Amino acid sequence: MSPSASQNTPSRPTRLRRSVLSVPAINRRALDKLSSLDCDAVIFDLEDSVSPEKKAEARENLRAFFAATPLPGKERIIRINALSSNFGAEDLALVAELEPDAVLLPKVDEPQDVMLVGDRLAEADASENLRIWAMIETPRGILNAASIAEAGRTSGSRLDCLVVGLNDLRKETGVLPQPGRAYLVPWLMQVILAVSAYGLEAIDSVFNDFKDAEAFEAECGQGRSMGFAGKMLIHPSQIEAANRHFGPDAAAIAEAEAIIAAFADPGADALNVVNLGGRMVERLHLVQAERLVHKARLIAQRASGVAAASRTEA
Repeated sequence: MSPSASQNTPSRPTRLRRSVLSVPAINRRALDKLSSLDCDAVIFDLEDSVSPEKKAEARENLRAFFAATPLPGKERIIRINALSSNFGAEDLALVAELEPDAVLLPKVDEPQDVMLVGDRLAEADASENLRIWAMIETPRGILNAASIAEAGRTSGSRLDCLVVGLNDLRKETGVLPQPGRAYLVPWLMQVILAVSAYGLEAIDSVFNDFKDAEAFEAECGQGRSMGFAGKMLIHPSQIEAANRHFGPDAAAIAEAEAIIAAFADPGADALNVVNLGGRMVERLHLVQAERLVHKARLIAQRASGVAAASRTEA
């Protein structure tokens, strides 16, 4: 029997992606605030939030920002315009120049969209560490989610993450925005299956009404239950709730530590199943537990760094 896809999938470093804040690259005020925000990642948007006549100015804003403002502990992603547009080629050239952590591609419909950008980055001698994120926000993108994710397993692929965009998907399908997203859940889970099969991560879509904190909390809880790694945000006020819902809570950390300790007992190294307080725990749960504890440590380290920075500024 051939190995499963997950067994063949190359391991990727654990990243914190609980809160992924999207910031218009044209908005200098918003850019200036980023250092003080506790989000895990920032998407610098050159696409939807920037009007055509402001695209060049937005690129210059990013050039100046990257030169002057390090964001330690935060993943930096630049969302470009489609390569088929009048702006995509210049956007991608800027990405190759600035070398953020990742480039986010809009409206990815098929694997070739990802492969083309990967080839262009290779031609530009961009760092191998520069990853690709893909927006899944069209009917074709949803239908092809598995083949798009599979592109992440090809040799030299940079694909690292899929980001769901429900605003465009609703517009193209006619599905109305409703609490609970009942008619969208099957499509959301299709994306989760795709990334799970090929060792990637998925980020849940934005929640548009940032003043409705209760509904946002509910949607964060739903997204975490589905298996999303985090949520794309449109306002700093959403960061705290996203970090809380998509991060491990104290009970989950304690359970993970107990699983790790159980497999560390003498003689357990030869076992695939151990008894943990009357519950049978498999070795696959050990892998999950180690990943969760590692993520908890990353969160604690980030919190310590933020606290130290605050004391220094004071």
